[in-house]
Amino acid sequence: MILDRPLFRHLFHLGALASRGMTLGVRGIALDAQGCVALVRHTYVSGWHLPGGGVERGETAHDAMVREFREETGIVAGERLRLHGLYRNVVAAPRDHVALFILEAFTIPQPKVPDREIAACAFFPIDALPDDTTRGTRTRLDELRLGRPPAPNW
Repeated sequence: MILDRPLFRHLFHLGALASRGMTLGVRGIALDAQGCVALVRHTYVSGWHLPGGGVERGETAHDAMVREFREETGIVAGERLRLHGLYRNVVAAPRDHVALFILEAFTIPQPKVPDREIAACAFFPIDALPDDTTRGTRTRLDELRLGRPPAPNW
């Protein structure tokens, strides 16, 4: 039997994708007029984080971040989010990537009420973050505050 090379190559690539698929998440920096940033505290992991989550099938990264802002903080975007950087999240998984967006015009129709996922949401001065703010969150905010280019890894 002669092996059909294009078919074999196609099946090989499908198997590789199934076993080594890349994941994409989003995080967002929402800055208010006073220069304070929205952070969330999850119920299942310690520390203060930038809001965000996973990009769902059929969803753009931009739309995922708009959704995550609304779900985790109550923030409704008043403008298109600006992509700040794309990072490889080596802490989570070798093939995990995070798109970081910035939002400077928004409203909060109703304050976020704690739920099963979000224990708290609050705004903090970007240069006076809580002690238990995660390293990744601090590093991303320093990039923005100090005008540094995005690093390759989260």
